[in-house]
Amino acid sequence: MKIAITSSGKDLNAEVDPRFGRAAYFIIVDPDTMEYEAIENTQNMGLPQGAGVQAGKTIVGSQVDVLLTGNCGPKAFKVLETAGIRVIINANGKVKDMVEQFKSGELSDYAKNPNVNGHWM
Repeated sequence: MKIAITSSGKDLNAEVDPRFGRAAYFIIVDPDTMEYEAIENTQNMGLPQGAGVQAGKTIVGSQVDVLLTGNCGPKAFKVLETAGIRVIINANGKVKDMVEQFKSGELSDYAKNPNVNGHWM
């Protein structure tokens, strides 16, 4: 299993970025081994529209099972849902803490819908 977490930085000590489409980075983590990679999202940060969809495609291409993020809009949510990626929203704090909470089962309430309208900056 792999999980993706929106992040303000390049490592597990970074804070969760509350934005999905315009997050600075995505940290892709194997929660069993804690091996990770950081994927820059700079190409989507300045888009006037479509950042969530493009970020969703990045996550789908990373072959993750679960996304942890603060907020997810409707178009991005649809891309992720269609690909079978489960979304946990309202994540906050350090990336490594979110991984630990996910592993311990504290974060198991998967979103059924997006939690923000489009174009959330």
